[in-house]
Amino acid sequence: MDDTATGIAGLLARDYWPEIAQGTLDTLLMTGFSLLFTVLIGLPVGVTLFLTGWTQRSDHAGVARLQRITYGVLSLVVNLLRSVPFLILLIVLIPATRLLAGTSLGVRGSIPPLVIAAAPFFARLTENLLREVDRGVFEACRAMGATTRQLVFLALLPETLPGLLAAILVTAISLVGYSAMSGVIGGGGLGDLAVRYGYQRFNTPVMIVTVAILVVLVQLLQVCGDRLVARLSHRQ
Repeated sequence: MDDTATGIAGLLARDYWPEIAQGTLDTLLMTGFSLLFTVLIGLPVGVTLFLTGWTQRSDHAGVARLQRITYGVLSLVVNLLRSVPFLILLIVLIPATRLLAGTSLGVRGSIPPLVIAAAPFFARLTENLLREVDRGVFEACRAMGATTRQLVFLALLPETLPGLLAAILVTAISLVGYSAMSGVIGGGGLGDLAVRYGYQRFNTPVMIVTVAILVVLVQLLQVCGDRLVARLSHRQ
């Protein structure tokens, strides 16, 4: 304990803090932009999985077959991406990341693999949430002649809004952990600092500080997200 305290005291007197501040900012940027693209991609995929799964089965044989094929393909892709460990996915996607972002390093190079890893997870959460909606909602919408778009935007999404926000919160917390793992291949952020200074240079105080900041970020996300979800649940 004395050695660790001495090391942290020495860290306070060094010039690591600007890099730690920049690493924290990079982690927030990676998490924020990745979460935005994850929701933009994962939400439509989740809705499509739900609609083609079992709620909107058509009486027309050709349409029903197309729905089954669509669901099968999307479900297979989602399951495949979810089954690959994120660290392996990072390495496999390096060529694609360079093509999309122009680099596989830093904040810009970390966002594509983060989105590809998190979007299927969020899509599956969205599908499961929509499956919990009362069947009476669908029957009422059909009786009023609502289109599929009206069913989604005026009934399904408003009905599941607190649950969707909770799913976004869970995804955001997962992205914080993923962003730290991206530091293994030079992805930037606190994970990169932990690897370069904490692991490779055996600098335990830097490792402790970066882990502490990550814990604080996750706790802040959890507390703020829980309050927002609770407020929306009471309103409904």
